[in-house]
Amino acid sequence: MRQADLVQLEQIAAGYPSRERFLTELTLDPPDATSDQAGVLLLDEDYLILSTIHSAKCQEWKSVFVLNVVDGCIPSDLGTGTTAEIEEGRRLLYVAMTRAKDSLHLVVPHRFFTHGQNAQGDRHVYASRTRFIPAALTQHFECVTWPLATAALGGRKDAREVRVDVGAKMRSMWR
Repeated sequence: MRQADLVQLEQIAAGYPSRERFLTELTLDPPDATSDQAGVLLLDEDYLILSTIHSAKCQEWKSVFVLNVVDGCIPSDLGTGTTAEIEEGRRLLYVAMTRAKDSLHLVVPHRFFTHGQNAQGDRHVYASRTRFIPAALTQHFECVTWPLATAALGGRKDAREVRVDVGAKMRSMWR
């Protein structure tokens, strides 16, 4: 079945002038997979569908996870120049949120890892929830966070409690 997918992918790719153009079109609007035509799923044959919000229009899934529901992503920082662009961002979030049949998960990271910072930076930038879900609406959501890392230490000391004699360590390096 997967071999037929590869043959079809090759045929589709042949219709594009360049590999770059093909990959761009494929990522923005992926073709239907054979899993859409599969029969009853077995536990070890289950699958995950990744989709852009643009490709999700007219689709519906049992569970939907919308990633990076923060300003800068939704709406995109490239699409906030005009009121019309901001409204398009709001419509896209609406599309994403209405694709779920049973459960919807809006993932709001607190910070993002960044590359290329100077040595004194913490290599993260902090994020805020999208402007389209103001604080007044959060009462309608169940807010869940990861458990604190200290709970997983299993009896080990917190890093703030560990004392290190840096001077002694430095002196021992030169003996």
